[in-house]
Amino acid sequence: MSSTASYAEKLALAKQRSHEGVVAGAKAAAVATVASAIPTMISVRTLPWARANLNPVAQAVIVSTAAGLAYFIVGEKTVVASARRSSFGNSPA
Repeated sequence: MSSTASYAEKLALAKQRSHEGVVAGAKAAAVATVASAIPTMISVRTLPWARANLNPVAQAVIVSTAAGLAYFIVGEKTVVASARRSSFGNSPA
């Protein structure tokens, strides 16, 4: 029975760590969206090259790519960091 309880504890811990990664990734994506949208919009309005070559689809791709990358990178780093903390905490001295 202890292996079942241990498995349930590990599963609950994994779900918690995964949720932490999702929350951290969502926060990073929100920041990256703003951080990439503002310069993109300013450059499209002021630079002749950007005005001529970056249509609305290209602008959306730039912003969504930055947000997506931030989400996955920060989420993965958060999950890996928490896994390291829990594995070092459970290792014998």
